[in-house]
Amino acid sequence: MKSIFILITLVFATTVGLTQNKTLTVYYSGGTTDIVNLTNTDSIIIFICGASKVSYGGKDYNTILIGNQCWLKENLDIGVMIPGNTDQTNNSPANYIEKYCYGDIPTNCNAYGGLYQWNEAMQYVTTLGTQGICPTGWHLPTLAEFQILATTVGNDGKALKEIGQGNGTNLSGFSALLSGGRSLSLGFIDEGYISYFWSSTESAETWANYMHLYSNTEIVHFSTDIKVDGLSIRCLKN
Repeated sequence: MKSIFILITLVFATTVGLTQNKTLTVYYSGGTTDIVNLTNTDSIIIFICGASKVSYGGKDYNTILIGNQCWLKENLDIGVMIPGNTDQTNNSPANYIEKYCYGDIPTNCNAYGGLYQWNEAMQYVTTLGTQGICPTGWHLPTLAEFQILATTVGNDGKALKEIGQGNGTNLSGFSALLSGGRSLSLGFIDEGYISYFWSSTESAETWANYMHLYSNTEIVHFSTDIKVDGLSIRCLKN
């Protein structure tokens, strides 16, 4: 049996109809259509961003449509916790993912998601927009994609932060938490003050770009950090 996966974002696809001759027609807001021929053994799985959830690693993640981008609504929490004073490594078996939990407290991963060194998050490649540790069909956003997110919300950092997180209004639904990070030199820092999100864009051999949000500032910030620091991961739909 084959499955047909259809992304409906409520911006691109407005109507889905199954006709009597067993074709699936997807109508797009720009006036174009896609026709898919079906057989009696075909199954149709419809993904609606903002309504559908993603099950991954034993957890369910909500989704949110912001502009034309479909995001996971929570920070990724996948892998086995290791102490914050050790490096995450490219170990075997394949897909053995390591994570930090803020303060080396496991329940903080439930609350905030895991913290990951850049190479671990990327699964030891440097390809822009790679899947990395994200679910199948999702990827680590590039710097440009984070910048599109910022532009979509008018560079309003408040709109990206959950209510109760500093001056957050969460008008976008992105629901960022001030989950802090793991610094190579300082340990766990900035819980309640800053959200850090890795992009898949390198800035130098040992540095990469990230987006961050401060508790009481209004704009979206971008900077670079050394890859061995541990930051949060938000995945973006392909």
